[in-house]
Amino acid sequence: MLTNKEKELISKICMGNSRAFSDFVDSYKDLVFTLCIRMLTNREEAEEVSQDVFIKVYRSLPNFKGGSKLSTWVYRIAYNSCLDKMKQNKKARLHDDLEQLDQIAYAEIDTALDSMIREEKNRFIDQCLLQLSSEDAGVLTLFYLEEKNLQEMEKTTNLPANTLKVRLFRARKRLAAIMEKSMNKEILQSNG
Repeated sequence: MLTNKEKELISKICMGNSRAFSDFVDSYKDLVFTLCIRMLTNREEAEEVSQDVFIKVYRSLPNFKGGSKLSTWVYRIAYNSCLDKMKQNKKARLHDDLEQLDQIAYAEIDTALDSMIREEKNRFIDQCLLQLSSEDAGVLTLFYLEEKNLQEMEKTTNLPANTLKVRLFRARKRLAAIMEKSMNKEILQSNG
């Protein structure tokens, strides 16, 4: 499953090439951080877990057999690290700090107006995602934002595909209900 380029990169990292590991981190840091921020909803914790993920990856890389895609393996470590952090930290999460989400860079900007509309939509979706449980937000993030298929998600989460289908269905229903409620609330507020 590994490409020759990935095999070469892993080999260099295992031989102690710090530049190769730096390139590896650069390739996956945004994706790992996005998953962590979605699941943990706290910027500081997401940064901490993201760093821990790459330490775990570095230590485990010599044992990686290549039975799955490298990105799937990294996501699985990130997903499990987030679950571990959530178990350690049972304090209440603050869902109203959306400023951290405003700092996420958008890949394509056609025009300033399109960008503003896209940002507003994304902010609304992010705000609604924050109201979901961490598991629901994590599954939706993997499937829709990270565009993982069920087989990749199965490897990442260690859950059967049928269970993931059910979780996706239920998470979509919950997200739709939250979005509808939020839209109705905004309409009522804007109409005074």
